[in-house]
Amino acid sequence: MSRRLVLSAFVGGILAGAAGWLLWPAPKQQERTAAELMDIVMWGREPIGGPFALIDHNGKPRTDADFRGNILLIYFGFVYCVDICPTDLQAIAGAIDKLGPMGEAVQPLFITVNPEMDTPDQLKTYVALFHPRLIGLTGNHRQIHDVTSAYKVYFAKTSPARRADPNFDHSALIYVVDADGKFFGYFPPGTPADRMVDVIRPKLAALAQR
Repeated sequence: MSRRLVLSAFVGGILAGAAGWLLWPAPKQQERTAAELMDIVMWGREPIGGPFALIDHNGKPRTDADFRGNILLIYFGFVYCVDICPTDLQAIAGAIDKLGPMGEAVQPLFITVNPEMDTPDQLKTYVALFHPRLIGLTGNHRQIHDVTSAYKVYFAKTSPARRADPNFDHSALIYVVDADGKFFGYFPPGTPADRMVDVIRPKLAALAQR
């Protein structure tokens, strides 16, 4: 069975049982538009990135400081996404594999924008579909608001009245953070694994010479 079919089956199974879950307050609609936030990221009009405190897919508290010394590839999305999220996560996984042993210094992170449904258990199953080193991160709505605000991530729930059919519009950039925790740049949606490798490999080589 293909990875895409496995993913579709996984999402379908979760949606079938969604009606019985505890309802959490919906995230507050963002005041900035997608275009405004993209403009900030593209032109560096405001600082991007910063500290975060979240929960990983094993239920363990994690902060940005836990990943110092590694280059981070951070992706924001949600488990029920069946289009761009799987495509970009597969590309991230492919880039890490193509880097070989150097890829051990790259830590991929998947941060949900849908914490009310993307529990640690759901994330644990989801990230395993892509790469064994991919870490899923969630938290309460305040924590998710803080980290998405820091990275200038746009997201908006498009079907708030349909609990069993969640969907989000969201920006789909792959953020690159260096070994010191500073934002380095981003890859746009659909960036192939080979392009990521070309950009990341020189930074890994410099990191190895420290």
